[in-house]
Amino acid sequence: MQNPNIRNFCIIAHIDHGKSTLADRLLETTETIASRNMLKQVLDDMALEQERGITIKLHAIQMKYNKDGEEYILNLIDTPGHVDFSYEVSRSLAACEGALLVIDAAQGIEAQTISNLYLAIENGLEIIPVINKIDLQNAMVEDVKKQLKDLLGGDKNNTIFTSAKNNIGTDEVLKAIVERIPPPKIDYDKPLKALIFDSVYDNYRGVIVYVRIFGGSLKEGDKIEFFSNNKRFEAEEVGILKMHRHRTGVLKSGDVGYLIAGVKDVDDSKVGDTIINAENPAPEPLPGYMDVKPMVFSGIFPSHSEEFVALRESLAKLKLNDSSFTFEPESSIALGFGFRCGFLGMLHLEIFQERLEREYDLSIVTTVPNVEYKAYKKSGEVVIVDNPALMPDTNILNYIEEPFISAQIIAPTEYIGNIMKLAKERRGIYKTTDYIDAKRVDLHIEFPLAEIIFDFYDKLKSTTRGYASFDYELKDYRQSDLVKLDILLNGEPVDALSTIVHREKAYHWGKKLCHKLRTLIPKQMFEVVIQASIGTKIISRETITATRKNVLAKCYGGDITRKRKLLEKQKEGKKRMKQVGSVEIPQEAFLAVLSIDK
Repeated sequence: MQNPNIRNFCIIAHIDHGKSTLADRLLETTETIASRNMLKQVLDDMALEQERGITIKLHAIQMKYNKDGEEYILNLIDTPGHVDFSYEVSRSLAACEGALLVIDAAQGIEAQTISNLYLAIENGLEIIPVINKIDLQNAMVEDVKKQLKDLLGGDKNNTIFTSAKNNIGTDEVLKAIVERIPPPKIDYDKPLKALIFDSVYDNYRGVIVYVRIFGGSLKEGDKIEFFSNNKRFEAEEVGILKMHRHRTGVLKSGDVGYLIAGVKDVDDSKVGDTIINAENPAPEPLPGYMDVKPMVFSGIFPSHSEEFVALRESLAKLKLNDSSFTFEPESSIALGFGFRCGFLGMLHLEIFQERLEREYDLSIVTTVPNVEYKAYKKSGEVVIVDNPALMPDTNILNYIEEPFISAQIIAPTEYIGNIMKLAKERRGIYKTTDYIDAKRVDLHIEFPLAEIIFDFYDKLKSTTRGYASFDYELKDYRQSDLVKLDILLNGEPVDALSTIVHREKAYHWGKKLCHKLRTLIPKQMFEVVIQASIGTKIISRETITATRKNVLAKCYGGDITRKRKLLEKQKEGKKRMKQVGSVEIPQEAFLAVLSIDK
């Protein structure tokens, strides 16, 4: 059985291909939002999203559209376009029956376009190709049309041509959604099955869960249960999502909406989990739920120790609608108590850091990001190392494995040489080359994850004048010749500055890092010696001279022995201070490795 008047769809695209602008036009054309309330990228309501012009969080909204005198309910779930938020995209796809594949007419098909398309095909979604920005002077409409045909096959005539900025082709998109995306299957008689595809935290109502109903119905007053942890609650408020929550009291099979059930603990509601009826439970959950594995790890510490509890609560609230983020307590000799946090990539980390500072008014210190290694001891024990401080001593260590990723780089053919040179510098292993057309090439290269998390994407963009696109997925773990590079200040190791690097690069990194730290650490009242070491071997050294008071200022002539006596006294004082003094390290020093080549 199907509900013929509901359409659940999402928009997938590479970053900056006009996805959010197209969503604006759909909302405007269906009069979901009055023209006077219309903003640019209206669904991207976070300040960071507006500033950067990218979608960070998925957003769901219901529209109503009249076609041939019949009213249709269109549920749009807007998705992010960056590789770091791919789990958000996968949850959106699981809640839909169709997807608009938006491609920039000037840029053509890019890496993330293909990645998201394959995700949509795996979920069995109906794909509607849309070529956007057709009115640009450098638009390559025919070329992009051919690329689409090669990628999707089938009829070229089913492609829709739009300019979301100038409201060209919006009506055709809406008609195609109604005509080509199948309505959801309806199972009113079966037990409740609802997919949690997102959730947010409200200070007054607790956790607000966004759901897609796949079976049965959800009514206010129903006793519900989360399948993954068997936690039970009562549905207090149920409704649909417009620009704001709209209470309806019931959600039926095929609907998209929200649920408030007095969930106070942010860990109880997990994105991707299935909600069932506690009194008439479904025997099986919906497929696809998984705990996402983070790829990049960094320590986050409060600048002031009294903010530790506030930081913990803030991280828990942000984790609620970002299930790919993980955190656990850790302590550092240099920074005190904080948290070891896991992210999907560097943009994910950067956005998270900014949200903590802006939304929760926290002053934080973040340590050098690193990836998760597997250290095999001579005894056969395997240690998971997501913090350089956990690396076993070399005398008991057998070998180390590091994660490798399979990367897809799409770029104009004239930049192949530049990309290959960059790949060689980053220990890349070339696999295959596929020509999309006469001007664009699709390169497949395997990299150690540690080599791409810092500035690889920026370097790739600069070497290809911004034309290359990049996408990757975790492949496997491989044995590598890695060493732990320690930084010592006055002979004391600073655990927060330690990194794990390839042996070939260790000397170069150690020397540059010491030099960088010398420029970042301010002068102290005593001499500061910065050293880089591998085990017990010192490989580099820099010295920050002490600031000194002019103790001879009060001497007007007289015997030289008096001046010498004052200088010797000052020298002795500096020695004592060096023994008990602790070095003041600014936040920039902990991220020095990120700008080591600048």
